[in-house]
Amino acid sequence: MCGPAISETLRIAVYHTELSGDGPGLLLRDIEKGDDPQIRSSLRVVKSAGADAIVLADFDYDANLAALNAFADLLEIYPHRFALAPNRGVQTGHDLDRDGRFGEPEDAQGYGRFAGDGGLAILSKWPIENSAVQDFSSMLWQDLQGQIAPEAAAPQQRISTTGYWIVPLKVAENQILNLLVWHATPPVFDGPEDLNGRRNHDEAALWLKVLDGSLGTLPDAPFIVAGISNLDPIDGDGRPAALQALMSHLMLLDPAPESPGAIVAAATDGGTNLTHKAPPRPIPSTGQTPQVAPATCVSPLRCHRATCGLSTVSFSGPLT
Repeated sequence: MCGPAISETLRIAVYHTELSGDGPGLLLRDIEKGDDPQIRSSLRVVKSAGADAIVLADFDYDANLAALNAFADLLEIYPHRFALAPNRGVQTGHDLDRDGRFGEPEDAQGYGRFAGDGGLAILSKWPIENSAVQDFSSMLWQDLQGQIAPEAAAPQQRISTTGYWIVPLKVAENQILNLLVWHATPPVFDGPEDLNGRRNHDEAALWLKVLDGSLGTLPDAPFIVAGISNLDPIDGDGRPAALQALMSHLMLLDPAPESPGAIVAAATDGGTNLTHKAPPRPIPSTGQTPQVAPATCVSPLRCHRATCGLSTVSFSGPLT
């Protein structure tokens, strides 16, 4: 179903903040102190993005969203905030990496030093329909149809490294825009079993199941896939098939954001990009390219990547 025309331009952003603290409560402490250069820089980046809604990655979760509220209060532009507890730092009680030690970051559902480490959050100018949120974060990896988990994967391992949400935003009267949000594991830092590479693949594949209607409830209203794939769909390590299928899906439109800074970095990074097949349009060499893929009904489209770790997409007109 397509909604009525939106008279103003809507702008969505994804930002990898790298604000995760060294322990629980430290992010809130540093925000309240007001002198942390990384936090001050992140505040400037978020403000400069000018987004109506922004997904924040690598932002610590805590009870009552204390750190998120403190951060948003400093911005003074986002009255609506949303976050759920991430899988990062949630201990499984098992020695997942089989090193003979328990309770380490590697033994959590997603790599994390403490529960809430490196979570996801959404700041929005529009009301968030909390009661209609779909959360797939607790789904076991082995329960995903067609998964390619290795034999070494523990049966209690969840597919999601951080979180999987479908979050409805009320952008106008009787008009909903859904954000499909996730932050995948890097496809490296493992062994010959390629556990992380396979998990990264299946984290993108989960959205394919949502789009084909075999998992959850596909929103009737327009939606945007907004998250961090931690994988370059053309270059770099990993298994790109699922991400490529997602980005080329008939229900989605890849905005292919560009950045002059990426071209400069490609020329000054010591030659890392010389063997790459793709031009230095996305952020080069990071393997952490944010993905913002609107549904095809969102048109016309303009996109811009303002800085490393930030991806934005703007659109106006009817959400059809």
